[in-house]
Amino acid sequence: MVKVFAPLALAAVLAVPGLANAHSAVFDCYDNGDGTVSCQGGYSDGSSASGVTIKVLDGTDGLIESLKLDSNSEITFRKPAGDYKVIFDGGEGHSIEVDGKKIVQ
Repeated sequence: MVKVFAPLALAAVLAVPGLANAHSAVFDCYDNGDGTVSCQGGYSDGSSASGVTIKVLDGTDGLIESLKLDSNSEITFRKPAGDYKVIFDGGEGHSIEVDGKKIVQ
């Protein structure tokens, strides 16, 4: 996952003028095809998101699970049945929401 994530983060930084000097959150999730989902987070300046809270919510915004990104800024969890979303909560101005319908292999 790191091999895919790093080029995407770099492309995002270079694609938007002025973003290279900003400190924006970057977060993405992938369906592993085995009933689990993996996510990786970070910041556009290359800093780690280790310890950032990740929330998995159901279709009515009920909390399914609350996790912390590990030392590699990654998590893996069981894919919920039905509608869900994953929230990267990196603090004010650093939140990203990923709809479960957009999480694919």
